[in-house]
Amino acid sequence: MAARKRGLWKKLARKERKLEREQKHLIRDRSEEEAALEEVFDKPTLMTIYTLINRGVIDRMYGAVKSGKEAKIYWALGPKGEELAVKIYLTVTAEFRKGMLPYIKGDERFKHVKGSTRALIYAWAEKEFKNLTLAHRAGVRVPRPYAVRNNVLVVEFIGEKGVPAPLLREVELENPEETYLELLEAVRFLYRKAELVHGDLSEYNIMVFKGQPVIFDLSQAVLLSHSMADEFLRRDLKNLNKYFGKLGVKVKPEAEAYRWIVGK
Repeated sequence: MAARKRGLWKKLARKERKLEREQKHLIRDRSEEEAALEEVFDKPTLMTIYTLINRGVIDRMYGAVKSGKEAKIYWALGPKGEELAVKIYLTVTAEFRKGMLPYIKGDERFKHVKGSTRALIYAWAEKEFKNLTLAHRAGVRVPRPYAVRNNVLVVEFIGEKGVPAPLLREVELENPEETYLELLEAVRFLYRKAELVHGDLSEYNIMVFKGQPVIFDLSQAVLLSHSMADEFLRRDLKNLNKYFGKLGVKVKPEAEAYRWIVGK
């Protein structure tokens, strides 16, 4: 029995060392000349990435292009060379967890989600994937969703050669009024076709790529059945009007824009 236990421990130790070696070579810098460990993931996240690689969703994964308190985004390539963004939700802070709950608990798709931190993270990632899928099918310019598993979301990379497209607030628009109207149309498509309200729309979660606005960060977006959907929609319109009003655009009155979007 003792020999059997020793054999088991040795086997586990070998697996542990193999996992550590693979982890060191998983993340490569963009030059592909030096392999380096850029981020130490916990084992569940690392195994999730391996699964996505084995399934052929991700072919090669490179360095982080954006880091935040709640998530990190990595540049990657798919099997056909398509550029991907791999969003990895990290262990959340208590403040972020508290902020998640109203969007999760009020969503009928996730009413059975448990309150543990890991369960909330997994639900948050799945929620963003489902929202992106609905928006993409509705014809809204958002990153195309490819896959989600646990706390890892894989979507289309908005940018070129690993360089993300700039945010709306970082761009000097040639025609601000046209962009404003395009975004109102996107909000209308989200509402009428995808039956979603973004809920946090602003110049911080809109990219401009090839002259076109692309909306991202849809994890907090809610269905129209959500009790706060109407309030969130009005907040989105207020944010757009505030930003474009500063650019000198003659914005639509909030009430008028609201009626045009909801069809009243």
